[in-house]
Amino acid sequence: MVKSESSLRWPTSDELPGSDETPVDDELQNLVPNLLGWSLSSLWGNRWDWFFGVDMGIYFRRSWANPRVPIVPDGFLSLGVDRVKGNRLRKSYFVWEEKDIVPTLVLEVVSEKYGGEYHEKMNKYARLGVLYYGIYNPEFFARHNEQPFEVYKLVNKTYRLQLGEPVWMPEIGLGIGRGTGTCWGLTQEWLFWYDDRGNRYLTPEETAKAEQQRLEMSQQMTEMSQLPRYREQFGELP
Repeated sequence: MVKSESSLRWPTSDELPGSDETPVDDELQNLVPNLLGWSLSSLWGNRWDWFFGVDMGIYFRRSWANPRVPIVPDGFLSLGVDRVKGNRLRKSYFVWEEKDIVPTLVLEVVSEKYGGEYHEKMNKYARLGVLYYGIYNPEFFARHNEQPFEVYKLVNKTYRLQLGEPVWMPEIGLGIGRGTGTCWGLTQEWLFWYDDRGNRYLTPEETAKAEQQRLEMSQQMTEMSQLPRYREQFGELP
């Protein structure tokens, strides 16, 4: 008798590794997705229906794949899942433990060592049903005759390149694209979130700096407003 899929016992997140243990060979592979996740924590700080993973294994059940072998993007965003599960941080992302919700957006950052981002991985994400697939390749795009940043949308099971930048993703309510900004003290090109008018959202670091500047300006204006009263009482400043 053949067991149905529902009767099978699938591994849990405590039983399988959280990634494929392959180290990143480019600093951008770590910093770019971490910046997006960090920024999203600020933008959606009051929401608990999303999860952003960085270098985390995605386990899924498909007839063409081994459920014990994850696919590990540099970053991914899932909507409609719990931000935190049972007061525990995720070790990995098990689709069958996440209401069968696959990521809405997956991001790959291409490094000097090509990882199949334009071929094998793209095909896997399409078959998995990932709606948006982004490839950031600022240094080696000419090697593949591609653009520095590309976003594909799944239409009829096929990825179609989206034109323009930033790319607006209505299902997510955010745009994504390149820009120059400051994070971790580095001012350079990064990937950022954008609103529906193409305005870039600030990084948490930039937001904190802008708030500090606002407070300093407010303090200066307060001091200047008190200057006439000081002169009336004590005369000119020494």
